[in-house]
Amino acid sequence: MSQFLGFDLTSVVFLIIAVVLFWRLKDVLGTRTGNEADPFDPFSDHEKDRERKAPPADDVGDNVIALPDRGESEAETVEEKNRRIEKIAPVGSSLNAALSQLMAMDRSFDPDSFLAGARIAYEMIVTAYAEGDRKTLKQLLAADVFTGFTSALDERESKNLRVEFTFIGINKSSIVEAEVAGNEAQITVRFVSSITSCTKDDIGHVIEGDPNSVEEVTDIWTFSRDMSSRNPNWKLIGTESAQ
Repeated sequence: MSQFLGFDLTSVVFLIIAVVLFWRLKDVLGTRTGNEADPFDPFSDHEKDRERKAPPADDVGDNVIALPDRGESEAETVEEKNRRIEKIAPVGSSLNAALSQLMAMDRSFDPDSFLAGARIAYEMIVTAYAEGDRKTLKQLLAADVFTGFTSALDERESKNLRVEFTFIGINKSSIVEAEVAGNEAQITVRFVSSITSCTKDDIGHVIEGDPNSVEEVTDIWTFSRDMSSRNPNWKLIGTESAQ
């Protein structure tokens, strides 16, 4: 942000934007104190909203979450959600049917909110992998996928290689497939993103990639969640690169 040169209207507008962005980032990332109860989950915002809106229930047990009052506008809400699904997948398609089933199993599920969370998770995962951040990866990956990622990191580190990586942004993301088997839901997302990346040896020579070239990459990732669980976390269970 440029220096604050005058108390004109334009400067005030940019100052307000900066303050809003700061507090939004603070809400997402939090302040690390060493006593945090739960790791950040990019998919959890809708779950927190649902719990905040849920009415008190004296007899609710540990394994039950009180659902919000359905109210008089439930039909409108369902209709609105159905319209959003139809924008993603036409009526009669298997994707439409799976997303509708997910919404029936979990009334807080929304495809647009899920996709927003998936975009955040994607950036977190590719950045954490480049930086060798196993702690972040463990939070977001299924156990077998985490094992594969850590094996690749172990090999990279054993060769004294390091990655210089810049995540520029996601150009496009879309839900391409969904499936429900019992209580397990799987959603596959196609990401098209722009990055710069190169691998250097221990003396700084580039052995792969180009630090000055922007590359467009396409990844197809599958996320999974137990819909019967109170845990709102979706885990990455499969990755595939597309040309």
